[in-house]
Amino acid sequence: MVSFSGHAVPMVVTLLVWFFATGLIAWLDNRDRKTFPRALALAGAGGILGLVAVVVGSVMPGMAGAYIGFVGALMVWSWHEASFLMGAVAGPRREPSNPAARGWDRFIDAGSTLIYHEIALALTALMLLSLGWNAINPTGAEVFVLLLALRVASKLALFAGVPSQVGDLLPPHLDYLRSYFGPRRFSPALGLALVFTVGLAALLGNAALSAPAGSTEAVRASLLFAMAALGVLEHVFLALPFRDGALWGWALPGRRNHLGA
Repeated sequence: MVSFSGHAVPMVVTLLVWFFATGLIAWLDNRDRKTFPRALALAGAGGILGLVAVVVGSVMPGMAGAYIGFVGALMVWSWHEASFLMGAVAGPRREPSNPAARGWDRFIDAGSTLIYHEIALALTALMLLSLGWNAINPTGAEVFVLLLALRVASKLALFAGVPSQVGDLLPPHLDYLRSYFGPRRFSPALGLALVFTVGLAALLGNAALSAPAGSTEAVRASLLFAMAALGVLEHVFLALPFRDGALWGWALPGRRNHLGA
């Protein structure tokens, strides 16, 4: 049975936090690079606060613990995203793709542009899982792992090729990453990513509907379902001739003309 507090509110909260957090990170990462040290320091402080929130939320029964863990996980994730997009933690390769590279060589080159970031995400996920192991409310750890899974699916799809015009949210100093995107086509990797995200969202949606109405379990599952549903939406956008900056042109005032806003 669908309930307002157990299903509707968590999904609305997820949508609003996702939309404005993405816009805030895009705005920070597209400012003058002289502002990056302060922004990274603030993002780092936010990440530490988020880690504390994940731990606190994991030992709190009830809906409050689920929401605290959820917001904490997003704060930790945002810290990682900011560090990557500002160029602090990326990979050893920071130059355009070699046009002659094919197959495995091209994959290695692409992975070398962000491998440090991906390792940091994986280690953080393992740390949060260990902290949340047997916890009464592991929402934060679950959200972070879900975000990591969705990220891997989308990055593999981008490497293989998607019809969407992606890269609008990349700051100028990371423009070289565009050269690692695959051709604008519907690739098998994108098809598999869509099947994966839709299946994951369906499982989480079923868990949310199966939980007692208004319960903490319903809130947890609804938060995860809403995040997975946004992952499905992201991959649908990748499958369409859609500009990824269309939704966040307001966060990129210096590039509105470029984005057609």
